Amino acid sequence: MRPAASRPRIPGIAALAMLALLAVRAGAAPAAAPAGDFARNPIVYFAITDRFANGNPDNDHSYGRAADGAGEAGTFHGGDLAGLTQKLREGYFSALGVNALWISAPYEQIHGWVAGGKQSFRHYAYHGYWALDYTTLDANMGSREELRDMIDTAHAQGIRVLFDVVMNHPGYADLRTLADYRVPVLWPGHEKATLADYHSYIDYNNFDFAKWWGPDWVRAGLPGYQEGGSDDFTMQLAYLADFRTESAQAVGLPPILLAKADTRARALPDTGVRGYLVSWLSAWVREFGVDGFRCDTVKHVEPDSWRALKSAATVALADWKARHPQQKIDDAPFWMTGEAWGHGPERSAWHDAGFDSMINFDFQARAGADWPALDAQYRRYAALLAEGAPHDMLSYISSHDTLLFPRAELRHGLSALLLAPGGVQLFYGDESARPPGLSPEGDPQQNTRSDMNWATPDAALLAHARKLGRFRARHVALARGAHTQLSLQPYAFARIDKVGGDRVLVAPDTSGELTLAVRGVFADGARLRDAYSGRPAVVRDGAVSLRAEGSVLLEAAP
Repeated sequence: MRPAASRPRIPGIAALAMLALLAVRAGAAPAAAPAGDFARNPIVYFAITDRFANGNPDNDHSYGRAADGAGEAGTFHGGDLAGLTQKLREGYFSALGVNALWISAPYEQIHGWVAGGKQSFRHYAYHGYWALDYTTLDANMGSREELRDMIDTAHAQGIRVLFDVVMNHPGYADLRTLADYRVPVLWPGHEKATLADYHSYIDYNNFDFAKWWGPDWVRAGLPGYQEGGSDDFTMQLAYLADFRTESAQAVGLPPILLAKADTRARALPDTGVRGYLVSWLSAWVREFGVDGFRCDTVKHVEPDSWRALKSAATVALADWKARHPQQKIDDAPFWMTGEAWGHGPERSAWHDAGFDSMINFDFQARAGADWPALDAQYRRYAALLAEGAPHDMLSYISSHDTLLFPRAELRHGLSALLLAPGGVQLFYGDESARPPGLSPEGDPQQNTRSDMNWATPDAALLAHARKLGRFRARHVALARGAHTQLSLQPYAFARIDKVGGDRVLVAPDTSGELTLAVRGVFADGARLRDAYSGRPAVVRDGAVSLRAEGSVLLEAAP
């Protein structure tokens, strides 16, 4: 990384916002992704930053976030950007074949806690989904220099960085944030609120709530605000305020940011809520070279807003790359994947709203099946990807929003995932058998977000994941190839990419002496390598004989 003094000058936040706003108004169509390795073969690692690695303990309790209760399900646990950088420098992600790192939204979250699930635990915004200020970093995550260092370190290894972003809602009106920014809706004694009496200290009938985000910005069902609507785009999710992104009304800065001395937000002329959010989010791209977004609650924001975000971010990334030729990975355009609850592997209208990929909710329930059943899904996915207009899916076996894949079956689950057609997403700790965490009443998903098990990794499982991940990273055929089952006992398949000719033959989860038919995949006399065992092989009479040591991953010998 070059020293800060030698970097090109970064425009101020107001200039960044204006550039993004011009892109929104221009309505430029997002550029199509080229047939590069990442665009055709995304291998995404999702780390909940707060639960992954603590590289800077000095930031653990920012904004007065309580030190007591450390380790509870809903509190901040200490993970940060410096921790991600530390693991990047150790080569942890490269060893897994990862080419993109999806991190929790790092911008500033609400400062305090809210009463979570049936008031059984204190719930902070450690996950990044309760935004307060989109223009500043959350101090628990680290500094702007630490963010720049992390992204530069990732880029030097060919690893893209994806931010989790939310355009549907800000965070809750929590007691600490309301007090910090003097929104006068609290009753005396709120500093001593408990889980049992938390909401009794907030005067929800007070019209001074207008000094929070303000009725021009959100639907909130509070005095002076619109109620949430009944359709997907205008409803309130889990009592969160809904951004009025569809409104053409020009707005100034929300009152809470006007009261916030350290915000980088500036008023934009003739701009609606959508324009501000797009400007704020794309400013991170222009300043730091963020390569893509994972977009939350996609189906609850109208498509035009996502198109505007993709357009502005695409312009912003091209600008950053022009100014940072030494730090960029390549000239590929900005990339977006979206979470529309229940979306499957098929192409949908969301792919026309700026999304290169959509998260595939279909695969998790199928990954535990036997190989004949999985082969049917592989054929289905490969056929869908070969149809007509380009699109991609992002499959997973564990998720922070659903459940963890059964820990006793992770070897099979990782094989199923890392050999699947389309893009794949590893959830932190699946490769090391991270145990589930606490599961407080009313919010069972909290147990999917335990601390990374650095002290107790399953070494054999991790070695298995690394072999599969690095093999996948070398072979776009796994993601984009035509799928052919070659045998059932042992189960074996081939994938051949018709674009570049890349080809592989795989026999997963098998051991012992094997003879595999390879006719139509590799020619007689071809010298091959089993990437799982590292042993060479030669094709004779349309077949390969070898000893399998857990799986067979055949590729042309280098």
